Amino acid sequence: MNVFYNREGVGDVLLVSLKPAADEERTFVRQGDVVRIMSERTGETVGYNIFSASSYYPFSGNGPLEVNEELVGVINDILAKNGFDEPIEADLSPKFVVGYVKEKTKHPNADKLSVCQVDVGGEVLQIVCGAPNVAEGQKVVVAKIGAVMPNGLVIQESELRGVRSSGMICSARELGLPNAPQEKGILVLSDEYEVGQPFVF
Repeated sequence: MNVFYNREGVGDVLLVSLKPAADEERTFVRQGDVVRIMSERTGETVGYNIFSASSYYPFSGNGPLEVNEELVGVINDILAKNGFDEPIEADLSPKFVVGYVKEKTKHPNADKLSVCQVDVGGEVLQIVCGAPNVAEGQKVVVAKIGAVMPNGLVIQESELRGVRSSGMICSARELGLPNAPQEKGILVLSDEYEVGQPFVF
């Protein structure tokens, strides 16, 4: 779940994204100030647009909002007031975490890509990485599915040249860190970082 608010750029609208769905398969239902966005193919709710958002709560920000229990409660209250009785649930676990590259193999269909098995604490993710400096034994920053990058990109499950990838190993530049090197390459962390801990930047 990702929530965006940008009053200057979009207007007084809270954008709630629950699942990815192609534009051509979306259908809409409006009740009051809320538009429910659904997948026409599956009938699943994939998001909501909440208009006149500030009349319900003093939202502020200029992009993605931190999703926490309070925000989920506010959104569910707004949905109920507009006749939607299905509350949303959110995964509140951190989306940027420290990972450990357990294994790196050559991508079978692309010379410049590697297939990495990355321990993120409690699970191992398969991530396709194009950085030339990725290697086994490194501690790295992993953007998990649902993470919103500083440039607005939302990390989604993907397939790169036929191989599934569940996240992204990040560079300092992609994270928007100050004085980030411009050459291509992931950010390698020191050993003092613990696998699975949130990476705050």
